[in-house]
Amino acid sequence: MKSFIYEFIRRGLTACGIGPVILGIVYLILQRTSDVHTLTVNQVCIGIFSVALLAFIAGGMNAFYQIERLPLMVSILIHGVVLYISYLVTYIVNNWLEWGMMPVLVFSGIFVIGYLIIWIIIYSVTTRKTKQLNKMLKEKQKNTGEQ
Repeated sequence: MKSFIYEFIRRGLTACGIGPVILGIVYLILQRTSDVHTLTVNQVCIGIFSVALLAFIAGGMNAFYQIERLPLMVSILIHGVVLYISYLVTYIVNNWLEWGMMPVLVFSGIFVIGYLIIWIIIYSVTTRKTKQLNKMLKEKQKNTGEQ
């Protein structure tokens, strides 16, 4: 448990520095695509702190995959639920998403589809690399056996 907490904090702090940069990109997109031209100091501070916290949580959550006692599907479920709640709260706190049934349903659908697409990509890349490594290992074992 101690190593998990250390790894969570280490990964979280690594990702945390990227959060304000992402926030700046979000604010620039909002300026270009909507009627947001000025922000109050309060909005900027809440944005910086909430996005830094979100990045810390998102980065730290990857440490769940280091816990070998948890089945992979349980780790993915915990990871997804915590990220979903973190993103939803961050969007609502920053007024990027209105609180209501329809906006939350649209957000939820987009989040689930995005999460699934990312996991399908990760799964296919990992499977392809595993097959390549197994092929290389078999060739090496074959070449070692011939000598």
